[in-house]
Amino acid sequence: MIHEEKDNSYGSEDIPSTGTRPKFESVKLQPTGSKEPPTSQAVVGETHEDAKPIEHPQNADGSPSSPVGHAVRADEAPSSTAVNQETGPENAAHPTPKGIEKSEIIEATEQPAHEAEPPTLSADHEPQMGAEAPAAVKSAAVKTPSQLFGEDVLPIIEASPRVLRYRTRRDLMLFGAGAMAAVVGSGLLLPQATLDRIGVQRKINPRGKEWLLNKALRIDDDVAEALYSPHRTVPTYTRSQITPIKNNYNGATPDPAYISGWNLTLEGLDSGLSVCLDIRKLLNHFPMHEQITRFVCVEGWTAIAWWAGLRFDDLLHAYPPISQAKWARVESSVNLDNSGNPDPYFVSIDLATARHFQTLLVTHHNGQPLTVEHGAPLRLLVPVKLGLKNVKAITRITYSAKQPRDYWEPYGYSSYDGI
Repeated sequence: MIHEEKDNSYGSEDIPSTGTRPKFESVKLQPTGSKEPPTSQAVVGETHEDAKPIEHPQNADGSPSSPVGHAVRADEAPSSTAVNQETGPENAAHPTPKGIEKSEIIEATEQPAHEAEPPTLSADHEPQMGAEAPAAVKSAAVKTPSQLFGEDVLPIIEASPRVLRYRTRRDLMLFGAGAMAAVVGSGLLLPQATLDRIGVQRKINPRGKEWLLNKALRIDDDVAEALYSPHRTVPTYTRSQITPIKNNYNGATPDPAYISGWNLTLEGLDSGLSVCLDIRKLLNHFPMHEQITRFVCVEGWTAIAWWAGLRFDDLLHAYPPISQAKWARVESSVNLDNSGNPDPYFVSIDLATARHFQTLLVTHHNGQPLTVEHGAPLRLLVPVKLGLKNVKAITRITYSAKQPRDYWEPYGYSSYDGI
């Protein structure tokens, strides 16, 4: 705070020193032109027995000395104008008590903010000053939660009655149509004796029931096929995320003796010929690709595995199928049942999925040639389909225009098996 001595109405020699400080209040105002609201600061001076007066040098006649040309400091006497501004409107009509040291006034009014929080002046208590008064404080309602864990009031969303009636009518119609379809569909599947008891005279062909059930079971295949895209890929992982993958042969693990005479037979080619390839030709004539993807088994378990091999699409380009081909039958003749007897395993795969760049004919696992447990020397890996499509120890691939049967189809499993 800056005080100029030339504006003083009281000289420093007119205020004697005393050792007591009576109680008074002082209002601290913002400078003229400030946008901050004025605040008042209650300052209480109490009389204490051990309070010591602040001593000032005196002249020979006993009056306080005030050297000419000496700049007023914060610990020296302020001007009367400053005193009036500090005392505020409530104390402006009262003269400043003469028993108060000027330096004490400065000391009292410049207390830190944390000692006493200043009360805010209301709008009807504007300071009476010659200069332009600060703007009045604008009151604002502050919302205080009634409870510590009180919930906020949800906003009210208004909608026209016309919109509400439209939505209600539409939702009711959709719900009614769905309910009717469910009733009719379930009614068609009831036994004929039950239909006769409830008065339904129409006899449902058993083959029609089977068709309806197959359509209902195939809905997941229809969705997966509709979502298929050559640009849609499954996530890939790093080597640190690899997890063990178990030997999940359908039956007994084959004897390794078949590997020495193994070869891959291709049929349904555009050339009209059958081609036999051994593992050396596959490794020497096709580029190898590796990937770390998640293997998803229909039984519910998954594993992240590191595979390497040739792309199925590269084989299709090297040995193109017939022009009308849309499917491939992938077979393993070395598969065994649980008793160890021959049990050829075969699946169908659409050529669109076979051409997917993540579909591999795998020759390596974890950087090493495939073991018998994982389908040596060549197995199918289709990350966008369930594990039952990933045939181990492939011995034959046949292309066709119609979808061939799957091994698990007679057991009620679906045939597309997309994920």
